[in-house]
Order: sequence, then C-alpha cells, then structure tokens
Amino acid sequence: MRRCGEGVGRGAYCARVARLRRALLVLAAAACSAAALLYWRQQTDDRATRPLHALYTGVEPEWTWVCRNERCERLPAAEMQVLQSLPTCNMLCASTQLWPQPTGPVSLATAAVPVRASTFSLHIIASPSRDVSEHLEDAFSIFREDLRSLEKQTSENKRSDIGPPHEVLIRVSVNGSTDVRMRIDTDESYKLSLRPEGTKLVAYITAQSFCGARHGLETLSQLVWLDPYAGSLLALEAATVDDAPKFRYRGLLLDTARNYFSVGEILRTIDAMAACKLNTFHWHISDSQSFPLRLNSAPQLAQHGAYGPGAVYTTDEVRAIVRRARLRGIRVLIEVDAPAHVGRAWSWGPQAGLGHLAYCVEVEPWSAYCGEPPCGQLNPRNPHVYEILQRIYAEIIDLTGVDDIFHLGGDEVSERCWSQYFNDTDPMDLWMDFTVRAMQALERANGGKAPEMTLLWSSRLTRSPYLERLESKKFGVQVWGASRWPESRAVLDAGMRSVISHVDAWYLDCGFGSWRDSSDGHCGPYRSWQQIYEHRPWVEETGGVGMGMGGESWRIEGGEACQWSEQLAAGGLDARIWPRAAALAERLWADRAEGAAADVYLRLDTQRTRLATRGVRPAPLWPRWCTHNPHACL
Repeated sequence: MRRCGEGVGRGAYCARVARLRRALLVLAAAACSAAALLYWRQQTDDRATRPLHALYTGVEPEWTWVCRNERCERLPAAEMQVLQSLPTCNMLCASTQLWPQPTGPVSLATAAVPVRASTFSLHIIASPSRDVSEHLEDAFSIFREDLRSLEKQTSENKRSDIGPPHEVLIRVSVNGSTDVRMRIDTDESYKLSLRPEGTKLVAYITAQSFCGARHGLETLSQLVWLDPYAGSLLALEAATVDDAPKFRYRGLLLDTARNYFSVGEILRTIDAMAACKLNTFHWHISDSQSFPLRLNSAPQLAQHGAYGPGAVYTTDEVRAIVRRARLRGIRVLIEVDAPAHVGRAWSWGPQAGLGHLAYCVEVEPWSAYCGEPPCGQLNPRNPHVYEILQRIYAEIIDLTGVDDIFHLGGDEVSERCWSQYFNDTDPMDLWMDFTVRAMQALERANGGKAPEMTLLWSSRLTRSPYLERLESKKFGVQVWGASRWPESRAVLDAGMRSVISHVDAWYLDCGFGSWRDSSDGHCGPYRSWQQIYEHRPWVEETGGVGMGMGGESWRIEGGEACQWSEQLAAGGLDARIWPRAAALAERLWADRAEGAAADVYLRLDTQRTRLATRGVRPAPLWPRWCTHNPHACL
C-alpha cells in the first residue's frame, strides 16, 4: 500500500485522502447520532413531549427508568444521557397510580410540571355553611402541610433547574350537606378536574359534602410527587377523575384494651386511613383486661380498670382524636363492650352502695367462663348498670358527635356465669333483656331517639330464634364469624344490616401463633394483603353478584378490618396494619372484579411509599429490588 508522502504527486494524493477521512468521520458521527436518537425514542415509547426528559444536575444516580411497552424498566444511568427517576416514570407511564382505584372515568396526562407547596392556593366557590367552609380551609392546610413534608425530604442543593414552579389554584364547590360529619347517608362522591390555564394549573373539585371534597383533595395529592433526581415536586399537567365509593361503611377497628397505644400512634393511624379513604375508626376502647377511657360520667371505670396513669385516654385527648379524624372525613365510633368483656373496672359497685355491677370478674378456672382471661360480665338485673351505661353513652355521643350509628358490643356472653346467679331464667332470655334495656338507655342518652343503626357483634343472640326478636329497623350486626359459617350467612339472609369483618379474611391479628400454653389463643394463618383484597363476600360462589349490592335481601353496609391487640403493642402497630388495611380500603371503595393483578401490586407499592412519606412505617410488599424491577417479580 502506498503511504501519503511517498512518491510523485504525493501532495494531491494526501489532500484527497484527508478529505475522504473527514467525510467518513462526518458520516460516522451522523450515523451514531441518528442511532442514539432512534434508541432513545424507542426507550421512551416515543413520548418526547414529556417535559421531564431533560438532563438532571446535582445528582449522580446509578439507575434510570424508561417507559417501554407500558412498563417502567430499569437501566444503568451511565448508559443514558437523559435520566428519569422511578417515581416519575411510574406516574407518567401507562397505569394510573391512584389508590383506591376510582370507580368512574379517569383521564391522566403523561406530562408533568414543577410545583411547590407554597404555590398551591384555595378558592371556595360554593359552600352550604360556614362550618363546611372552615373545614375546607383546615383540610387544605393539612393538604399543603403534607406537600411541605414531602418537599423537605430533599435538600436545596439537590434541586435542578427544571423551570419555575407553577401556581396551582384549587377551586372547590360543595353543593349539598351543611353537616361536616361523616354520616351513614353522607354522599362521598366527588369530581376532580386539573388542567393548565395560562401559566397556572387549576384544579376544580365539586362534591355534595365536605367529606366528598376532602376525598377530592386526597386524590389531588396523589397527582403530586417528589422527583428525587430533580429535587422538586412535580404534578400532572392535566387530569379528570369522577369517583364515588361502592360501600358507605369502610372501617378499621383498633383494640386499645388488651394493650395500650399512645395518642400519637392513633393519630398516625387516622392519617393513614384518610390517605386510603377509609371512613370509620372503630375504637374498641375497653375490654375485660382494661378500661383506659377516663370519663367524667363514670370516673371509677378508669380508676379501677386502667393499667395505670400512663395508660389512660382523657376526654381532651379523645376530642383531639375526633377533630383530627373529622377533618379527614372519618367518624370515630367508640365501643364500650357489654355485657361480657368487662372486668375489674366494674368491681366498685358494692363499696359505692350500688350492689354488684358485674359477676364472675377474674373467676377461675377462666376457661370455663370465657374465651381468654380475665372473665367478667355485667349484672343484667341491677338497674344501676343501665343508669351508668346511659351516662357513658351520652358522654361518648357528646365526645364524638356520632349519633346516627352506635356500637353496643354484645359478644361472647357466658351463659354459665349468669346461670350461677340467675338459675330461674334462661341465660339467653337474660341476654335479650339486657340488649333491649341497653338500647333503651342508648335512646335516652341520644335525646330520646334511637340511632339510625346500632351495631351488635354476631353471636348466639344473632342466630335463630333470637335473631328474629331483634328489631331490624334499629339493629345492625357486625359479622365477625368465618365467611362459610352458616350463622354468618343467616344474618345476611335475614335482611339485617351488616358490617362484614370475617375472621378468615379481615382479622389482622391472625397468624402469630398462640399466646397461651393451653388452647388455641389465635385465629389461624396470617391474612396476606392479597387475601384481604380478593375477599368479596357479597359475590355468590356461582360468580354472580350477591344480593348485598342493592338487592332485596342482603343489606351489607360495608366492611371492617379488625386489629386486636393481645400480641401487639406500641411500636408495632403501623407494620401490622399497613399496607394490608389499604388493600381492604380499595376493596370497599372500588370493589374491582379482578383480583390482585399486576397493576394492583404496582399501585399498592406506590401507595405504601406515600404512607411512608407521611410518617407511617408500613411493612414492605416485597424486596426493594422488586420495587425497582416490578415486572420481574410478577
């Protein structure tokens, strides 16, 4: 081969070689650029209009995520010029990340803009009462504080220059109820529209109640997220959501009698409930082990029944919990269980000149009288019992403001105990008589009017022939027995209003073994979030929709997960409840026919992250690697 610089005419030859080399280099560079551009467009599913596809600065991420075939896939950041965080990819890829899934039409943009908590403002267009307006303002303050807390999770020096934050104006119209409380008949529906108007984003929320408008704010908060690469809050550029719950009672029970939980843990639980649109905090506040509620109407109960001065709830603390819950669209349903499940708290009757208020208190052997120690139940023939109950009920209604629904307890009466003291009467007749008289005390406590629905636990009293003697217009039944028990189905078939809490699906305390050496002391295997999600007791085994969905027979008001606390105390509450209760929340809100499909895993994992950003400590769904590579784990 002849080299440049050798032989005759080498100058002209070298010039031609140089030009050829330059041309080849230009062509090679152009080809590489075209290939890179084509590769990137394929990676990003040809959605080059997304404003977040830009170079980030101030961070050195290891990974980037791209939306491909409606899935977020992880790639090494070093291989890509344009970086995208996992939260942003999740929000802008195909699947909605809302939890619970809305029941009506949803449309979400695939573009986002930067926002700041300080750029959100509220404008109340219509309100039926001053009370509603004030609650809307307070709910908006909570909404903005949640955004501030999210914003604080990144430092200023990590924020990239992705443009100035957009102003977001929230315009709210409430055109229905003047009552801010969560009621049995509250219309919780809402409509949300988010769209750009000039340089601003404007969110329109319309609802028939404060609670519905609050749900709209909750959904809006889920359209805002923290991008860890940009170091900024981002919001979808446009969205429309039309939404309403399938069931009007969506509850979570917490037992604070077996073990005590601080007010802070209860408040955090209520915050998490609101994030999932649960609407009833069922506070099982007393049992045979302790009575931690210090009531002005009966202070002796806490004096004799609380574990100690550090394990008591004052009326001021109860009011603070109720206020927190009300601003989040949640009712606080306080249950003082009776006539069984009472203990030493009721032992002061003789010294006060009131006779025996309770029998069989801490009797031995306990296993002959009750399901777990200690035993004890009220004296159904002592009139002072009903006088005290009336005072208790009146104070509870005053503290909570909940007067349309009440829970009398009414589970696991020991017939043997009453037979020892009243051998002239069938103990079941005594039980029925007690229930009627307790109901009369409740009516007197409620200004002479029975609540619209008074709940009893399912029991032998809610089986035939006693079930037929309960007034269906007054009573409802919380069905805790297993879903396939005949007596559980019998309550529904009898047309009683029902709240479902099947032990084989929605008991969160199961799966931790026996806490006693003798007998069971537990309720079988652990209930996974998938089991909770897939349980649809209102659907017939044949696959058709059961009569509970508006039919002539079944009258299912909703459902409730139950967290009993024999083996749970301070510090472990969050992980035991969440995210499993979130799975129940979507079942009761949306009741999707599908089970735990792939998108449910993805959305629940996103919701779990939201709960964590609000200070909740939920259990993980899976290894963190699966969060980064979700479709590899499904």
